[in-house]
This record gives sequence, C-alpha cells and structure tokens, in this order.
Amino acid sequence: MPNRNTIEVSHNGETEHLAANTFLATAISRWGYGDKKVAAAINGDFVPRTRYLDTALNDGDMIDIVRPIGGG
Repeated sequence: MPNRNTIEVSHNGETEHLAANTFLATAISRWGYGDKKVAAAINGDFVPRTRYLDTALNDGDMIDIVRPIGGG
C-alpha cells in the first residue's frame, strides 16, 4: 500500500510503487531496460530521451515503454 513517500504508477499496464520524486530515467533503469533504446510516453504524451533525467513521475501516471522492433 503506498504512503506519502511513495507513488503508484502504471508501467505498461502493471501497477508499480516507486519512491516519491522518482525520475523517468531511474524508473526505466529499475524496470530493467538499462541502456537499451526505448521510447517512453507518460499519460499518452511522448517524452524525448533528452528529458528522461529531468522528468519526475507523479502519482497516478500511466507510463508506456516500448522497444523498437527491427524489420525490413
């Protein structure tokens, strides 16, 4: 159960509890994406990679992370 020191977010449809004041880059790393190239959206809005380090997550945010799929 979240408290005032945590937030509850949705990550690709799964509920996650994170520390309050977590930034997108930290969450991406925590979720195991590491240095992999991913695209991220918060509440349906695309977040440029250059903003991952300074984009704070908020309680109730819906975060979608996708990895590009190669093809041809």
